[in-house]
Amino acid sequence: MAGSPQFIASKLPKELESLDLVDGHEPLTAKEVTLDQAAADRADLKVGDRLQLVGTGKATPFRIVGLTQLGGASFGGTSIAQTLLPVAQRVTGKQNEFDQISVQAEPGVSPEELKQRVIDALPASTSGSLRVETGAENAQRNSDDIRDSLSFLNIALLAFAGISLFVGSFVIFNVFSITVAQRTREFGMLRTLGANRRQILRTVLIEGFLIGLFASIVGIFVGLGLAKGLSAILSAVGAELPTKALIVAPRTIIVSLVIGVGVTLVSSLIPALRSTRVPPIAALSENIVIGGKNRVVLRSIIAACLTVIGLLLVASVLISGKDGGNAALQMGAGALCVVVAISIFSPQIVRPMASMVGAPLQKIGGLTGRLARENSQRNPSRTAVTAAALMIGLALVSFVTIFASGISSSVNKVIDQDLKGELTLQGPGGFSPIPIKSVTEAGKTQGVQDASGISFSQVKVDGGGSKSMSSVQPDTINQVVNIEFDQGSTSDLSGLEDGQVIISDGLAKSTGVKVGQKLGVLGQTGKKPELTVTAVTASGNLDLLGDLIITQNEMINDFGVDTATFALLKIDSGQSVDTVQKRVEDGLDKTFPTVDVLNQNELKDAQKAQINGLLALIYVLLALAIVVSLVGIVVTLILSIYERTRELGMLRAVGMSRRQVKRMVRYEAVITAVLGAIAGLILGIIFAFLLGIPLKSEGFELSYPIVTLFAILVLTAIAGVLAAIYPARKAAKLDVLEAVSYE
Repeated sequence: MAGSPQFIASKLPKELESLDLVDGHEPLTAKEVTLDQAAADRADLKVGDRLQLVGTGKATPFRIVGLTQLGGASFGGTSIAQTLLPVAQRVTGKQNEFDQISVQAEPGVSPEELKQRVIDALPASTSGSLRVETGAENAQRNSDDIRDSLSFLNIALLAFAGISLFVGSFVIFNVFSITVAQRTREFGMLRTLGANRRQILRTVLIEGFLIGLFASIVGIFVGLGLAKGLSAILSAVGAELPTKALIVAPRTIIVSLVIGVGVTLVSSLIPALRSTRVPPIAALSENIVIGGKNRVVLRSIIAACLTVIGLLLVASVLISGKDGGNAALQMGAGALCVVVAISIFSPQIVRPMASMVGAPLQKIGGLTGRLARENSQRNPSRTAVTAAALMIGLALVSFVTIFASGISSSVNKVIDQDLKGELTLQGPGGFSPIPIKSVTEAGKTQGVQDASGISFSQVKVDGGGSKSMSSVQPDTINQVVNIEFDQGSTSDLSGLEDGQVIISDGLAKSTGVKVGQKLGVLGQTGKKPELTVTAVTASGNLDLLGDLIITQNEMINDFGVDTATFALLKIDSGQSVDTVQKRVEDGLDKTFPTVDVLNQNELKDAQKAQINGLLALIYVLLALAIVVSLVGIVVTLILSIYERTRELGMLRAVGMSRRQVKRMVRYEAVITAVLGAIAGLILGIIFAFLLGIPLKSEGFELSYPIVTLFAILVLTAIAGVLAAIYPARKAAKLDVLEAVSYE
């Protein structure tokens, strides 16, 4: 059962046991184990089956005697195996050690009182190294740790939700703009009957409030379904969340309603204000133009200001030479300002772009293609807003596609240029650690020249915050990797000793620490050794070994990491890689079955698969924004059909067939979709290029997947055709006589 269990727990007394037995019995001997129900279901295991556990040593066979649950909750793709205490200590390499000691209070003793008694009973030497807490405090800390570790997912989901709301606001704005324009005579009549501007404004805003409230209520139920679907997708890609059930808190409902109604009101505000400018004379005619040059001037000023702000943010990064994540964030903010500015200014460029995009359709479709092109140019503001919604979604899709391609290309470059080892050892999926003994075992295989294990841990550095630290085997590391140095050389790496550390150029700059000075490093064990800096690595290599490099012994003794994240093998010259790989696989199959042996091509494929898995999840989330924008195209077309009822009736009266009407509407949708797609692709490419500049010093290289980007453009055009199916059929079904006499 590769990759599971990922946690090994010891059996506790019945009064302290947190795992509930759902089948079988507890482990009674050193060869028995229980497994959580979810992991057993995933691996198709049952009571009586054999299971191998791998900790810091060789694989040990056990017989499953029971299945457990922890309050009915899912462990999110991980699993828990439970054995007797001595067995758990032996498998994990923690003889005479404990991760946690549970204490039960006698009747009448409060948790706080028991906590203080335990603190008083502990030796003074353990002060600061042991944490004593009540059950409630422990539960809260664990809950906070899980919440913090999953905070990135919460931020990502909120970001995608914000994108969808932003795109949806364009659709709402367009709908209200069209309906206000269609109700010009109605508003003019109300003004004639004595309604003032404030009353007209209040009427439109109340409509927006009611629509927003209804849509928000429906959206909450749809969101619940989407949450279940997303949870299923995460489970399918092996990233199941640790949860018992989806929870809909009252706070969530209230916030959703406030945001939904608020976005609707804000999006409908400009059309509502426009409705107040309808003069009473409009009651006699619908052909009254509302607004004028002042609105265009104001819009142009806002777009110009946002453009200047965005360009200043981007220019400050390029001029100052900043790099890293903060610089990329600043570049992203600048690019976002430019995107919004383009969205505001887009009506000015719709006519020439629509003419260019519609030209091929005119040649293909003749008169219907020409009418479609002219219709898309007739109201550039409406076309621009509709296309802008799709533009934003596709800008993000193209940006993510380019960025993911760049990551894959950069990783492949590192594998080709900086990994001298022909074979790699890693855990299942590339995430689980491997026993250090498996590296030693692989190194004894015939044809293997050197085997070097590398471990990682997150630490806190004095003056540097949270950083990634790796440990290496100094005597073999130079044989399997290429590391460039800003200060020092490879001899400093091969001569690295316990108590010493090599740091990255970025960490040296941020902390001001120089070679020969001490650096305090706090690990997860609570220890904080003072390490002497012996060398500084150069930027690049995608931070292959993190920001700090120490010895493997130092990592085990002071930071408690006694497994390897992965290992690199250098084979003897003249040996066949495939032959040696087969020998290593055969040698590790029985003793370390969870260790995967990959050659460089397989390693590239594994890294690409991980990137594609994340990419698929991002595409699913971005698809929501794209679907919203496509719905906007559908709604805009339907409303424009009502607006052009008499015109369509006249076209049918002079001989246009229903098929030609359908084709004309479809061409309009294609023009709008392609306009949004082209603008989105251009923005996505620019966005990726700008963000790639400050990351170049980290070893990141952009790669532009031309075929994929072209496929996105084609799929968008097809989506435009699909979006136009219902509006086209509706337009074709208009009764000619009723349409001609339509008011």
